Amino acid sequence: MANAFCGYLALTESFKAGALLGVDAAMVARHFDMAAMAIGFAVLFDGLDGRIARLMGTTSPFGTELDSLADTITFGIAPAFLAMTWGVRAVLPAPDGMLQTHLVSAGWVVSFLFIICSAARLARFNVQSTGGADRPEHKQFVGLPTPAAAGLVAAIVHFGNGALIEEWLWVPVWLVLLLGTSVLMVSTWRYHSFKDLDLRRQRKFPVVIVVGGLFGLIWMYSEVVLLVIATSYLMSGIIVKLKQVLHRGRHDPEPLPQERNA
Repeated sequence: MANAFCGYLALTESFKAGALLGVDAAMVARHFDMAAMAIGFAVLFDGLDGRIARLMGTTSPFGTELDSLADTITFGIAPAFLAMTWGVRAVLPAPDGMLQTHLVSAGWVVSFLFIICSAARLARFNVQSTGGADRPEHKQFVGLPTPAAAGLVAAIVHFGNGALIEEWLWVPVWLVLLLGTSVLMVSTWRYHSFKDLDLRRQRKFPVVIVVGGLFGLIWMYSEVVLLVIATSYLMSGIIVKLKQVLHRGRHDPEPLPQERNA
């Protein structure tokens, strides 16, 4: 429920920002930043609800379906609308050229594609989650998780405290990034799930210090730290895939003489 509330809050804040475009730039940035932070808190709640349910022994199929429906709102519709409003409509409020008009149209298409890919990603996760403890989604996610994709959008908006992009030439870059994130969600590239992290185990004191320090950095420098975390996680799957491709290329067997002559 906290997850769904954050998604609803992100949508309302994005609507408020869109209504104030060209009227009060400071309030527009504030509303966009609030929308981004709401998605950020939703990522936190989404990471806790499953663990709390497992610790309390209250997991159920109903909870799984409710979680997916909430994720569709919070990590699909809300970030897509935020990305479109902040990265396209706020930059191109009144397109005065053919290229800018096409960019607005492309923004609608790409942001809708983000929603479709997030919904498909969640549907695939639900199907694969019925396979038991050794299922593909247990230790590794198949494709970029929707909270990570939404978190990247929110982290970029929050990095500048919701301030608008001043140069419209950055809009194509924003759309390419959004498109790439959408494709990663429905890809088969693997991302670490951290589900093997047992919160009930005792931890060494240096680990506690590092975790506490990380939370302190997020509290003090959330704009930079959250963007670094979101970008690093997205790149981790790409790096793993590149390593697999390079490793496979180095260990491909030499063709037999008759295969060379074929």
